Amino acid sequence: MERITISIDTDLAQEFDQLIARRGYKNRSEAVRDLVRTHLESERQATEASGHCVANLSYVYNHHERDLAERLTALQHDQHDLTLATLHAHLDHDNCIESVLLRGSTVAVRDFAYALMAERGVRHGQLNLVAVELDDHHVHPHSHAHDGGVTHDHVHLKPKT
Repeated sequence: MERITISIDTDLAQEFDQLIARRGYKNRSEAVRDLVRTHLESERQATEASGHCVANLSYVYNHHERDLAERLTALQHDQHDLTLATLHAHLDHDNCIESVLLRGSTVAVRDFAYALMAERGVRHGQLNLVAVELDDHHVHPHSHAHDGGVTHDHVHLKPKT
């Protein structure tokens, strides 16, 4: 681990310490590491046109909105190669929240998320995207007792930050 030293004015340091306390960090170093990771990931997403990612797309929608639930499901089926899982919860008699876990090329994931969030009736959409490296050096077969010992190859997805 590399040690760095920074100097900031007193007011900024006090405000930072308040943030650290509110978020439950044990020390400034861990908080600074998270801020740097967040900024690097944001920069990477803004500048890299290609690559792969994992992502969580969350949104709220009114399930009474005309055909909206069916349109959202159809979008997910159309991109079944990107969609890993969907969590659906009812907020009240009208509104639902969904969280969709995605994996694939960054461009495809982003395009899918923007198309889904643009559907009439979808509110509070947010995409949390994390760039990953496809770790094909660790492609190896796995065998599971429940499938009769059939081996399955898989690739590890290693977060870049």
